[in-house]
Amino acid sequence: MPKTARDVPPPLELACLKALWSLEEGNVRAVQQIVALSRPLAYTTIMTVLDRLVRKGKLTRRKVGRSFVYSPAATRDTLRRVALRELLDGFFDGSEAALLEFLRPAVAAAPVSRPVHEEQQIDTVLL
Repeated sequence: MPKTARDVPPPLELACLKALWSLEEGNVRAVQQIVALSRPLAYTTIMTVLDRLVRKGKLTRRKVGRSFVYSPAATRDTLRRVALRELLDGFFDGSEAALLEFLRPAVAAAPVSRPVHEEQQIDTVLL
């Protein structure tokens, strides 16, 4: 993937990437249908975003008949690592220890899940 000014994609590009990660590959219409569940957008808008992602090296495409089929060039975990690295470098001077120290109070304040008492459990045999 080529190095860009910002490796983490903006929200609309990320929505298209998420759609393609779930599909593994798809055309513009398939991506549009998934993105439309949360954000109804025109076919041409999705097509423009997918073409932009191809130029950035985040997607690959191949011609099938009269249309293109797009697929992610990187996995979701790869992009997560890139996003985490950008967060570390931008806010924690590259220090994983500083990030962990920052998160420690949030983790400590999170409610602890308690085991369900046996009498509160649902008998799955009857279901």
